[in-house]
Amino acid sequence: MAKIRLDERMMEAAVYGGAVLGGGGGGWIEDGLQIGRLALEVGQPVLVTDDEMAEDDLLVTVSLVGAPAAKDKFLKPMHYVRALELLSEKLKKPISGIHTNENGAGTSVNGWFQAAVTGLPVVDLPCNGRAHPTGTMGALNLHELPGYVSHQAAVGGQGERYVEMSVSSTIEKAASMVRKLSVEAGGLVAVARNPVTVAYARANGAPGGIRQAIAVGEALLANRGEAAIAAVCDTLGGRVVAEGDVRECALETTGGFDVGRIVVGTAEMTFWNEYMTLEIDGNRVATFPDLIMTLDARTARPVVTAEIEKGQAVAVIHVPAEKLILSTTMRNKDLLGPIEDVIGKSILPYL
Repeated sequence: MAKIRLDERMMEAAVYGGAVLGGGGGGWIEDGLQIGRLALEVGQPVLVTDDEMAEDDLLVTVSLVGAPAAKDKFLKPMHYVRALELLSEKLKKPISGIHTNENGAGTSVNGWFQAAVTGLPVVDLPCNGRAHPTGTMGALNLHELPGYVSHQAAVGGQGERYVEMSVSSTIEKAASMVRKLSVEAGGLVAVARNPVTVAYARANGAPGGIRQAIAVGEALLANRGEAAIAAVCDTLGGRVVAEGDVRECALETTGGFDVGRIVVGTAEMTFWNEYMTLEIDGNRVATFPDLIMTLDARTARPVVTAEIEKGQAVAVIHVPAEKLILSTTMRNKDLLGPIEDVIGKSILPYL
């Protein structure tokens, strides 16, 4: 497939489609649109498929780490570039491309600004085709690769809270340090991390995930209201499972994550940045990595967990995991098990 010159239409579709595939996480729509537009103003980012790259070409993951609802978060576009610069200084081999860690409102366009500034391509090979809470879930199962050293760089904050860090360690330790740094920065940091070959990323990532986000976004933006919700469900093979006003809404930002629950009618959803479980009348209907997502019932605008409010009219959609483009990490029970302790619900028996 030839290189795609990314434009305004594709950018908006990637943001809105990414917001749906974020499953409640993955950043804010406004942030995604802002960084996407800026990328198109400063340069011409291009999207390439993995088969346009050499097997041993080096890819670097770019991501945002932290709690989207954090009140003191502060990120500037050049923080994204600075994180990439810090990581580049560590590597002995040149970077050939950039790929995002996941799909989300802000994360589907991760790397577009860096690509516009550096001339590197954005590779349609996200580490995961949906959003996920922990850095290890977006690390291509590298924690299981003997001897792999994770190189990560993170930048964010302002004034006395400005931080930048470069760390080399195990995946788990490096991800934990970056998460702690996000708290020090006010809640959110831009990250560049985990250089891998195209061949490894293809085997463990989600090739085609960005194009899926663009397709979902195009379906949503081409319609309005209920028709837009139906178009999203048709595109993904999902369905509306609940609709009504948000009766209860609880959110706590702790340890760099947004954790809580919402109730719509008789449907209860828990979240750890992203929606983790959906129960209706006490019966489990969906479990992460299934896609559970809230859309404004009137406008079809995706509503992430960080901005949902009591009294808001929403439609809840469910897309089974097998309909999504997902990475191998979403079948790794060692990575999914910790969800249970955070949300207080069973996860593993439903996988």
